[in-house]
Amino acid sequence: MAPRSQLEKAAWRWVELVKPEDIKQEHIELAYRIALPPCKRGICRRNCKGNPNCLVGIGEHAWLGDIDENTFHNIDDPSSERRDKNTFVGLTNLGATCYVNTFLQVWFHNLELRQTLYLCENSWPEGQDVDSEYEPPTICEHLQYLFALLQNSNRRSIDPSGLVKALGLNTGQQQDAQEFSKLFLSLLEDILSKQKNPELQNVIQQQFCGTISYVTICDQCGRSSPLPSRFYELELNIQGHKTLVECLTEFLKEEHLDGDNRYFCESCQSKQNATRHIKLQSLPRTLNLQLMRFVFDRKTGHKKKLNTFINFPEVLDMGPFLQNKEEQCVYELSAVLIHRGVSAYSGHYIAHVRDAVSNDWYKFNDEEIEKMEGKKLQLGLEEDIAETGKNSQTRKPKCSRGYHCSRNAYMLVYKQQQQTEQATQETNVEVPAFLQRMVEKDNRKFEEWCSEMAEMRKQSVDKGKAKHEEVKELYTLLPAEDGQPYEFVPLDWMRKWLDDSISTKEIDNGHFLCPHGKLHPDMVGEAKRISMKAANLLFDRYGGGPRLESSSLCRECVTQRCHVLRLKNQLTEDYKEMSNLLKAPPERGEGFWVGKLSLRNWKTLASEQLEEDDEQTKHADHKTNGDCPVIGSKDEKSPGEEDTETDNMKVFNDDILCPHGGLNILDAERRLVSVEVWSKLKVYFPRAPEFTHQQEACQHCLRLEQEDRQNKELNKMMANEQKSALLNLFQEKNRPTLQKWPEETDVLYIVPPYFVAEWRKFIRRPVKSTPVSSVNNSILLCPHGGFMFTYESMLIGDAEHISLLWPNEWEVIRTHFLVDQPISICRRTNPGRRTDQGSPDKVEYHTRPELCEECREGFMFQQQRDMREYTQATIYVRKITNNKRTIKDDAASHNVSGSDAEEERESRVDGGSDPDFGQLENGAKRKRVNISGDCIAVPSEPKPPPSSDKGGIRRSTRHHKLRGEKALIVSASQTLKDLKIQIMHAFSVAPFDQNLSIDDRSLTDDAATLGTLGVTPDCIICLKADEPLADFAAIDDAYQVCIPEEGFKGTGLLGH
Repeated sequence: MAPRSQLEKAAWRWVELVKPEDIKQEHIELAYRIALPPCKRGICRRNCKGNPNCLVGIGEHAWLGDIDENTFHNIDDPSSERRDKNTFVGLTNLGATCYVNTFLQVWFHNLELRQTLYLCENSWPEGQDVDSEYEPPTICEHLQYLFALLQNSNRRSIDPSGLVKALGLNTGQQQDAQEFSKLFLSLLEDILSKQKNPELQNVIQQQFCGTISYVTICDQCGRSSPLPSRFYELELNIQGHKTLVECLTEFLKEEHLDGDNRYFCESCQSKQNATRHIKLQSLPRTLNLQLMRFVFDRKTGHKKKLNTFINFPEVLDMGPFLQNKEEQCVYELSAVLIHRGVSAYSGHYIAHVRDAVSNDWYKFNDEEIEKMEGKKLQLGLEEDIAETGKNSQTRKPKCSRGYHCSRNAYMLVYKQQQQTEQATQETNVEVPAFLQRMVEKDNRKFEEWCSEMAEMRKQSVDKGKAKHEEVKELYTLLPAEDGQPYEFVPLDWMRKWLDDSISTKEIDNGHFLCPHGKLHPDMVGEAKRISMKAANLLFDRYGGGPRLESSSLCRECVTQRCHVLRLKNQLTEDYKEMSNLLKAPPERGEGFWVGKLSLRNWKTLASEQLEEDDEQTKHADHKTNGDCPVIGSKDEKSPGEEDTETDNMKVFNDDILCPHGGLNILDAERRLVSVEVWSKLKVYFPRAPEFTHQQEACQHCLRLEQEDRQNKELNKMMANEQKSALLNLFQEKNRPTLQKWPEETDVLYIVPPYFVAEWRKFIRRPVKSTPVSSVNNSILLCPHGGFMFTYESMLIGDAEHISLLWPNEWEVIRTHFLVDQPISICRRTNPGRRTDQGSPDKVEYHTRPELCEECREGFMFQQQRDMREYTQATIYVRKITNNKRTIKDDAASHNVSGSDAEEERESRVDGGSDPDFGQLENGAKRKRVNISGDCIAVPSEPKPPPSSDKGGIRRSTRHHKLRGEKALIVSASQTLKDLKIQIMHAFSVAPFDQNLSIDDRSLTDDAATLGTLGVTPDCIICLKADEPLADFAAIDDAYQVCIPEEGFKGTGLLGH
């Protein structure tokens, strides 16, 4: 089938030969494309929107032919969530709790520990209804319930969120697994020690606790000083070792104490050289060996993972390491805990555990549980994880039979052989009755859920089969035969009807209607023509309306479209003819006024006017068929050339219409055209304003123009007069200053800088600016009428808030402007006492009105508070290398950025040499003080008075950012540590490599807030970096370190 645009052109090609009044039924059917041949399946690849008879590619392929039942639903088989026979139950990963899940599985497979927990006291009242909700109140009861579910649940995996919540763990943050193991066993030991049953009180010690002795021997006298200690796990250094035996040997090796590290011998009563070593006194039934894979790197200042291969046996003889050889010391491997990943701050934890009953090995990976073949431990897949460090080419060493090798194992669990044999014989660990009832209740809930899911699957399948039969039946009836009754239905509805994932709604043809209540010609591409029989079945089954039959083809819309298209074709010819007519001047005594802009863009306006006059041919957001290129038409101007001129002019001749509805007074904007030209324009613009050549310009506009000219002349005279009287103030020459008080006067007057800036603007451009009529000195006063600044403060920061005047200038100001409140500062000299020969006279300065002490205090307090309590303020961090700034500080005074240069050029026009001009942000006036003492809203940081150069150019007071300097957004409440993290992202310098200072004062307290450290808005912080980290992975690890490491602080593991 031809493209849609070609089908649209073909549907309206007949308009070239047929006038609107000669339209017949055959032309209407051509416009609605009734006779287009339908597409055939297999030939048409996708649905043809331009052909209402194409019923291919609307979703029917999914229903025609055999269909798999699983396509009728998106519900997983509930049996996949059921626990397989003779398998264990997994644990759901709640986000980053895989480290918790691995230890829970290891402890669950310790049968003696599981039996002990089952025997612990429980708060469940005897005889209580099992149907009541059960929420374990303690961590011990949570663990009991969890172990009971792991033992007898029908689920494939269970949710440990109850225990995790009781422990207070953050499910989104991965913690140190080894620390979790220590703290949890310590917690269990504390819980069991409080049990009434004495047999339970020491189970943790019996299972996991051994004893060691730190022995120090004096080299001088041979005195031995043992220090006994208990251990629950042995922490073995693996760096530089290849086997577990090497790690154990290093753990027990002698250490020589000499030099500054000598030992004080009580027998010798002096410091002596000595040797120190560890002796294993006794071993527990379960021996936990922590391989120290996560170590602190002094170079980078954060933890890293050692990916060293360690060889370890399945059977471990601890006899050579034990002091008491008579004790049972042969152990069998029962669990291996694995950390996948190369970073110490991320990765995934899994556990390989040997079942104490069957001796089969299982891999526990959260919800997934895999049984190892042949009752053998298989770590091969875990060691295939690619490593990105320097030793990525390290090959896995070969292992002898009975040995294993791993670079990801971080904990090995061994059990005494005697214990293993007893566990195999005593395999029956029964769940207490009250816990079993709760497990059975959970199993019933699970079975009910499975039944509900199965029923939902069955309903979806039955519904899908019924829909399949319906589609197969109706699709064959959809095509409309020639000469047979037909209807139009929305294509979008048919797609949704054939899409089983979307519920089928009633048929809505409402948005297809034209203003005459029939099918709009533009909507044919969005509808499909189907047989009346199929339409009756669809409307009977799904309802809706209105129904669009063959009588719904709109003759009025087709006639209007024909008129528009013919007129558009005529427009091209008229444009050429108009171009020739406009070359000849109109005859004398005839013609009409036309706007030059309108005349220049009349073709574009005519096209828009045709569309507006034919609103019925536009529908919603769809393009009309008439929007396609008109046959034989070529625009004289390139696309978009006229758009900018006609954006604000939508009506022809509107550009010569004055605000009062009369003829514009600007002769240059209009042109006189002939009667013939105007008659052609009226065809396209019948409602355009019409002005004959005799029409006079608007009298009201003429009067306003004359008044405006007079006002401008008055403003010029006023500006010249004021400039002559205040020439020094305008040119900023011979200005009084407080630093060098002029000897010839004792009084200076004060006005706001805003007044001076606005006055200068008026003097420079009196025609375009508004005259200044008053001096608003009240903004410098408090609510009580007192002055807000002291003489000392006006010498420094507050100088930018005032402008000083000579007394003669003040007299001119009083004459020409309304002054609400005079403000002056006086100098008084008090002669020294006669007894003090040669002592200088005392000079005092007073303001009128006098200073308001109360409001001044409030103003200063507000300034200081603003400096301490800012939010979202900008500071600048400047990186320094080799004890020198990257660019000299004075560079800003010699170089002006592009934006600043532009600002200076602007100041030549608007501000001249006025140093006070534009000092208030956005030219806004300051707010008056309020009753609470919150004073004038001025910048929070005092700034020195701006200086001007010889050329009178105002220098920008904005901060000039230098190379190597970056702006950061901070708040006073954030800590220095937070700022260092921001700096790390900006400069790629780790926090521990950052040396920060402000005004040669070092910033060292990471916990202190920026407000207390004196970091103020717009200040510059100098950054001196130690040697930077070379790779981004290390920086990422540094970022992880910078995130506050709370560990298990605030959790139930620490008793909270």
